[in-house]
Amino acid sequence: MDNKLKRSIGFGSAFSIVIGTIIGSGIFFKQASVLDSAGSTTMALLAWIFGGLITLAAGLTIAEIGAQMPYTGGLYVYIENLYGRILGFMAGWMQIIVYGPAIIAAVAGFMSIMMTNFFGLNHSWRIPLALITVLAIGIMNFFENKVGAIFSVITTIAKMIPIAVIIICGICWGQQDAINQTVAEVSQHTSNFGVAVLATLFGYDGWILIANLGGEMKKTKKLLPRAIIAGITAVLAIYTLITIGIFRFIPANQIHQLGENTTTYLANAVFGAIGGKILSIGIIISIMGTLNGKMLTFPRIVYAMAKRGDLPFSKYLAYVTPKGKSPVVATLFIVLLALLMMIFFDPDHLSDLCVFTVYCFYLLAFFGIFILRKKNKAERPFSTLLYPFVPIIAILGGLFVLISELINDPAGVLLFAGIVIIGLPIFYAVKRMNKHRLH
Repeated sequence: MDNKLKRSIGFGSAFSIVIGTIIGSGIFFKQASVLDSAGSTTMALLAWIFGGLITLAAGLTIAEIGAQMPYTGGLYVYIENLYGRILGFMAGWMQIIVYGPAIIAAVAGFMSIMMTNFFGLNHSWRIPLALITVLAIGIMNFFENKVGAIFSVITTIAKMIPIAVIIICGICWGQQDAINQTVAEVSQHTSNFGVAVLATLFGYDGWILIANLGGEMKKTKKLLPRAIIAGITAVLAIYTLITIGIFRFIPANQIHQLGENTTTYLANAVFGAIGGKILSIGIIISIMGTLNGKMLTFPRIVYAMAKRGDLPFSKYLAYVTPKGKSPVVATLFIVLLALLMMIFFDPDHLSDLCVFTVYCFYLLAFFGIFILRKKNKAERPFSTLLYPFVPIIAILGGLFVLISELINDPAGVLLFAGIVIIGLPIFYAVKRMNKHRLH
């Protein structure tokens, strides 16, 4: 049986997956926490822009690396090729045990807040609704990658409707000044721009996940850099406009009080109860698209690692369906871990820890561009613009993220770092088992 994935993803699908995996819950649910941390609308808007520029610098850096390693696995493959098997395994382990399931759980948690508001349900319904949605999207990804890619295109188009409405209504009919508003209940001494930027990075996160589908793109060396750069640039512009729209329409102190319900309030205020419900459906579809993008990409890392025999039960985790070539066991594995995360963690806390954990390995990848430039003097499929300044910005941005989260939540950092480090003894145990089988 041909146990390989299909190369069927073109630029349109790749671009939609980048935008679909980025634009989801973050921009709709993080406005209040970014504003609270920043202390004013001016600093909050700057935080969204700064977070976008860090992400764009990261995307430009990774685009050069990814174009030279056009395989399924993304960050896992890059770190292994740059630094060897052990660090490569740790990058993959981090994504499949901590980052992937945690980010799926966080997004599903935010989406369930929107769904309980929509149906007028009690808060106790949040976890069951999140569990049902993740299971349903996981099952959809049991079919061939075209199904998930088509769903990404549809939901990306659908999510542009609520986004356009929020931008147009906020900017055209808003009565507030989008800049210079301060939050009365947040003291200027307690405002923290670093924490605000960290919160925005959850909203931008997901851009690298398209790299996990490198082995399923038609012309990876050309398409991957284009999809990453075009996707991040589009999202940066959209996020800036949405933030201006929300700040124009709702006073800063009211955003602080509304918290995670800010977007629901805006929808109802603009269109009334029925119109608000219709707009809420658009936002829910948007978040489902994000979940689908993540569910489409993370199992590919499990598959890539299992194909190498790097995981316990690799034989089963590397299984792909004969017809659709879908990694169903790997998908089920990610779904189960995400369900556990949903039950035991708060989505807001999870989202910050996700960003911290993945940036530990992003930093290694960013440094990797200098290693590759030294090794490969020949012409590259893609060269990062303004080298070496852009990679340096990406590295400084990564350090900024790590230091901010270490100061802000040392206990959470230790917990997630501990789960990642557990991967080391597992790596050696699997290696020993593989040696015994060969003998």
